[in-house]
Amino acid sequence: MTIEPFRTDDIAAFLKLAAMENWLAEPWEFEFLLSRFPQGCFAARADNGETAGFVTSLHNERSGWIGNLIVPPEYRGQKIGQRLFVAAHEALRSAGVETVWLTASKSGLPLYQKYGFNSIDTIIRWIGNGRQRHSVHEAETACDNLDPLLNSIDGQAWGDRREALLAATAARGRLLQQEYGFAVVQSCGDARQIGPFSALDDSTAEILLKSALGTIPLGTKVCLDAPASNRAALRLFNRRRMRIAGSSELMCAGVKPAYKPEYIYGLATMGSCG
Repeated sequence: MTIEPFRTDDIAAFLKLAAMENWLAEPWEFEFLLSRFPQGCFAARADNGETAGFVTSLHNERSGWIGNLIVPPEYRGQKIGQRLFVAAHEALRSAGVETVWLTASKSGLPLYQKYGFNSIDTIIRWIGNGRQRHSVHEAETACDNLDPLLNSIDGQAWGDRREALLAATAARGRLLQQEYGFAVVQSCGDARQIGPFSALDDSTAEILLKSALGTIPLGTKVCLDAPASNRAALRLFNRRRMRIAGSSELMCAGVKPAYKPEYIYGLATMGSCG
């Protein structure tokens, strides 16, 4: 068994594995990750040449994110996941990252805790439906300048600048913006994801969510991941009759981040890079 670089031609194999696990993953994420931090993305190769697992990571300015750790059922129990995780973690540390983030299932907690990761929040997956409004909304804007968003909102929420991630999601989706918040509506298979989605107050978040749902055809599945400690988000999504479809632990290691979940209503991706 060897740990090798994740290659572009591995993307299809990863997506096949992800579909078997009912993960929401899109090809663009891996094209983005491999273009931004290829030295932190790995694949495990069995002696017979079969792929035995994957992991990716993303380097922001001071923080990093580990995601997409997956091992096929027939290769589990051989510590392949641990080897992949360690490779990604070491790549981020070698790059000078101060804080490393990830989301974990219950079964993954012991591994991450062994390497100094602590739970900081719970991420809840919310599911809803589009509202089929086709008019142009006042909140909608062209995504030609993301700096104000990075500096005033997203940076405050996560304690770091995530320029590349925000630019990538906004470029492929629809950016909705208010003075004190923003949201991106992007495709996620046959569904739509709302995220990244941040707001400095709950009234702005409500305006943005209403506008976002209004851009999505009636009956289309809508999903987003939000921190459980954002109580305003819980109330807002319940009012919109969204339902909970699962959860994971948000964990971090290294320097304690200036994390403000009250500003976060939707992650930028469905678990792969924050």
